[in-house]
Amino acid sequence: MTLDNRAALIARTLKQQASAMQVGEKLPSVRELTRTHGASAATISQAITSLSALGVLRAEPGRGTFVAGRSDTQQPEPDYAWQSSALGRTRVDANRAGRAGGNGATGQVQLSWGYLAPELQPFDELRTLGARCAKSHRAWTMAPPTGLHELRQAFAAGLEAEAEDMLIMPGGQQSLVFAMRTLADPGTTVITESPSYPGATLAAQAAGLHIAAVPSDAHGILPDKLADALERTHAKLIYLQPCYANPSGTILSPERRIEVLALAKRHGAFIIEDDWARHLSLEGKPPLPLFTQDPDGHVVSISTLTKPAAPGLRIGALAARGPAGERLRTARIADDMCVPPLTQEIALGLLSSGAWPRHIKRLRTGLRERRDAMVAEISVTMSGARLVIPTGGIHLWVRLPDGSDTTAFTSAAQAAGVLIGDGKHYYVDEPPAPYVRLTYSAASIPQIQAGVRRIATLL
Repeated sequence: MTLDNRAALIARTLKQQASAMQVGEKLPSVRELTRTHGASAATISQAITSLSALGVLRAEPGRGTFVAGRSDTQQPEPDYAWQSSALGRTRVDANRAGRAGGNGATGQVQLSWGYLAPELQPFDELRTLGARCAKSHRAWTMAPPTGLHELRQAFAAGLEAEAEDMLIMPGGQQSLVFAMRTLADPGTTVITESPSYPGATLAAQAAGLHIAAVPSDAHGILPDKLADALERTHAKLIYLQPCYANPSGTILSPERRIEVLALAKRHGAFIIEDDWARHLSLEGKPPLPLFTQDPDGHVVSISTLTKPAAPGLRIGALAARGPAGERLRTARIADDMCVPPLTQEIALGLLSSGAWPRHIKRLRTGLRERRDAMVAEISVTMSGARLVIPTGGIHLWVRLPDGSDTTAFTSAAQAAGVLIGDGKHYYVDEPPAPYVRLTYSAASIPQIQAGVRRIATLL
């Protein structure tokens, strides 16, 4: 039985509690346990069921839950020691992966979760679309491995591409892992700007790639440093976020876009363009995708609906031309037969209706208000902190006073009930200065203000 993190934690606590009790002694009721642990009844039941399977507890419907009589000598703990040598060295940094996931516990102020708060999501529209699409026979049949043609057309429209260039994917993160694994051989190098999205680092590690970091500034990756890295590593893969980069919010300047494309052409390299924030512009229009400036197939572009719509709408698209596009589309069948057609139908309904532009307009207003509230609170309460206000995206990249320990600060913030991002996780190598990432999309304005005030006292 697979437990989520919360149920597993409660199960460990209940197991310790049971070990101090007599066989046959009754545990508190599920209702009492939900109050004690601040968890749902379903989570408590999941924890109890897992312990019942191990013989620690015995649940009797109508009577309650009791300490079971099976002792450790009768039912020894599983021995997983053999797995460590069988598995070998892990590729993925567990600490980085742990920081990247999880939306926090009840009562915590979420200034780290990179998704939209429920009130910013088009919930009513998605609920209506979901009910309508579920009635369609097409939602329950097989879709082509490359995705529904109409949905491919919808994603292609924003890229000046053809539907045949598109591959529907189950979200942006899966697109990253898949593209890196398919376009590069294990043991080769991917170049990434620094700082950068930790999920890209995880994707590269999962694909067995070495990572070379190239510094960026307020205008994006530094072309001269990129040229040096390409010469030194012979890398054939470059990962970039040209539009509202996570975590810094920077936009790759027009001049550097030309230089970066020229370098990719000179070295015969692919650029994976992570275009996750295209629909999250807060001021003016975002630049056109880098994909639109590349006639020769050097750019493979990733777009997603998960960020601008809802975390559970796990759908995105890969755009690629030429043999690389054909290889990606062919390799897709090895992962699964297709993205669930129901999810594709809902995404298509959203993109092709008037609900989508209305949602984007509301979202722009809501995110801008949250960004401005966070900036104002930081300027008043966090003495010595510095930042550049981004024109899009969902993050603020905040530099703390010199000498600050960002890991200690992040841990102290969590202890105070506020989740923030440790800047160290956005660098492959040592960070040049103490940064934290504060996200304004997942919390309300009062929560943002209270959270910033709380962590300001820790400085």
